[in-house]
Amino acid sequence: YSLYISFPDLKAFERRLTEYIACLQPATGRWRMILIVVSVCTATGAWNWLIDPETQKVSFFTSLWNHPFFTISCITLIGLFFAGIHKRVVAPSIIAARCRTVLAEYNMSCDDTGKLILKPRPHVQ
Repeated sequence: YSLYISFPDLKAFERRLTEYIACLQPATGRWRMILIVVSVCTATGAWNWLIDPETQKVSFFTSLWNHPFFTISCITLIGLFFAGIHKRVVAPSIIAARCRTVLAEYNMSCDDTGKLILKPRPHVQ
């Protein structure tokens, strides 16, 4: 703990890391909501598409044409994944995990909010 007080660079690094992770949270929340809404729309459309008796009687593309809600929501979901939404919804945890990897070499770690965790020094005998 005394090492932490005596090095203002550590405090500045921690402050910047927590600020950066906190800044990512609103965007991450929005991307999560978008993913949830599009996923629910796709699941609802898929359910309606599957229970439709006409789906079994017509060709695949005709059945998709008959269910535009499912088709559009499915294309949107696929497009979101190609655009990298799966990385955007977990961006703060990716940043924290990468910081933990680097900080491990200095006998430190950080939590998911970016607060530094100083580990005790190993005793050499």
